[in-house]
Amino acid sequence: MLVRRNFPLIKHKYIGGLIILLFISIICVAFSMTGSDNFDFARREILLRRIGHEILLQSGDSTSRVLPVKKIAGNEYQISFESAFTFQPEFLVNTTQRLLAQDPLASDYIVNVLNCANASVAYGFAISKNKKDDIVACKGRRQPIACYMINIKFKPAGIITAKNGYLLGGLLVLAFVGFIFLRPVKPRKDLPEPDSEHTGIFTLGSMSFDAETRKLMINGKTIDLTRTETRVLSIFALSPNETIERSRLQKEIWEDEGVIVGRSLDMFISKLRKKLELDPNINIVVIRGKGYKLEISS
Repeated sequence: MLVRRNFPLIKHKYIGGLIILLFISIICVAFSMTGSDNFDFARREILLRRIGHEILLQSGDSTSRVLPVKKIAGNEYQISFESAFTFQPEFLVNTTQRLLAQDPLASDYIVNVLNCANASVAYGFAISKNKKDDIVACKGRRQPIACYMINIKFKPAGIITAKNGYLLGGLLVLAFVGFIFLRPVKPRKDLPEPDSEHTGIFTLGSMSFDAETRKLMINGKTIDLTRTETRVLSIFALSPNETIERSRLQKEIWEDEGVIVGRSLDMFISKLRKKLELDPNINIVVIRGKGYKLEISS
């Protein structure tokens, strides 16, 4: 009998362990990222208050308060003040760049100084990680005393620190390993025994086909078959006078082995035809647009 190779199955305990490991890794990454994000955002708000504090000191105000920083959008914050003040644009630009350089997530941002009365923009500039893309103008013009608010909008960025990157990388590796080992393996069908007394021996017209020894026999003459020829003929022998689709032959003979072929199938069919010529009642015919058929005339 022609027996196809079966791949060993992974024991359930190993599969369960791998699933648990993946689950724990996901939880660790989630908590690690959440904790790190909360810390970084809290630190950012302190830096923003520091910007407001230094702007007031530069304007000569050391007593009035910087009001609580407001998060007015997902990536936008507002610094507001208790009292009116004046500011030097150059000092605002330098102070903002110096302090936000301590924020690992603040590589690109836009700063707008708004008038409290009508929310018009009194001054603004943009800082980019790529310095040539910075937009800074009118540095030397000191602004009049007024009520101002400072809005700082950060460019959305991936909030993955180096540590989280390593964790995610490890998770991807584990996911890949899980995919390799946990993907369903379609068992290859064992060819059934055509005869309980003569296991693996098929009668094809006046020929005998022994799948185990890979031989064709007729009138005392023995013809040797290759392993692939044996597998092809075994599929035909199990379904004589029935159309076998070309795609099925390719999949079961080669693609399941990890090799995709084109003309190889035609070549093996041609070789088989020649070896079956000793019996004129046996022939492999082409069914156009479908596949092949092993015709056995009575």
